[in-house]
Amino acid sequence: MKIAIVIPCYNEEKVLHETFARLQKVCRRMEKTHEGLWVQLLFVDDGSTDATWSIVTELSASSPAVGGLKLAHNAGHQHALWAGLEWAAKHVDAAISIDADLQDDVEVIPEMVQKFLAGADIVFGVRKERSTDTFFKRHTAQFFYRLMAGLGGEIVYNHADYRLMSRRALQALMLFPEQNLFLRGMVKSLGFNQECVYYDRAERYAGESKYPLRKMISFALDGITSFSVRPLRYIVILGLVFMLMAVVAIVYGLLSFASGSALPGWTSLMVSLWFIGGAILTAVGIIGEYVGKIYSEVKHRPRYLLDRLIEPGETDTSSR
Repeated sequence: MKIAIVIPCYNEEKVLHETFARLQKVCRRMEKTHEGLWVQLLFVDDGSTDATWSIVTELSASSPAVGGLKLAHNAGHQHALWAGLEWAAKHVDAAISIDADLQDDVEVIPEMVQKFLAGADIVFGVRKERSTDTFFKRHTAQFFYRLMAGLGGEIVYNHADYRLMSRRALQALMLFPEQNLFLRGMVKSLGFNQECVYYDRAERYAGESKYPLRKMISFALDGITSFSVRPLRYIVILGLVFMLMAVVAIVYGLLSFASGSALPGWTSLMVSLWFIGGAILTAVGIIGEYVGKIYSEVKHRPRYLLDRLIEPGETDTSSR
């Protein structure tokens, strides 16, 4: 039986050797425990500009269990992860996705595999708590999970992209045609037999975070607009509320005019104009976000382009 550990990486030269060492130790331990098990490491280089790919090539030469995919351009974390999972769906019995920064506890991988062998198709790695996060990140993340739940999105609380998926779960995921990927929601929606393992998340081993505030906001918007149409429904409700407010205001104005008590209401007029104008702009922005996603979907561009491939047990080969 083959299991692949898929590790998307972007400019991770400072941490890659340590990531390999820790994962290899866990893999060898599992292979001794489970007869006939072979665990492979697949590094997916998302168009790095540092020595990441050189290190992947070096590691593959030193170990037949290491392979690598090099994307032709920085496609983003979700697309890089998809590239690795797409390869895994064709070659292995199960795949485990984990970030290269060693914040996710590699020691729970054997527990994931154990649940898979017991019949689970998807095993989510879930954080016990968020004490290592900053105050801002901790509370904004919690708000995001609650917001997604309120909008009807299926998502596992405190779960990122650390998970195990069986081959049939991977093959089912590959049936999703969309370009705007939100894997946390997509995987949860697959169904099948799902389990969770819990761990304490560590601080990044080395290097810099690839998710600054700008990318975090963008990712949150992608998650909301890719997996829920409720914002559009809320806009309709908001529009109906404004119509009712307008009717009440018209009736009030006519009654005031009829009674001769109408006075110039400059302040109330300005407040209402600014409020309604702001609401309209927000609504148009949300609708535009959905239209933009439709625009990117209908072009049917490839999610990524592969530059180089190293199959586990092989040497570096070019895709050209």
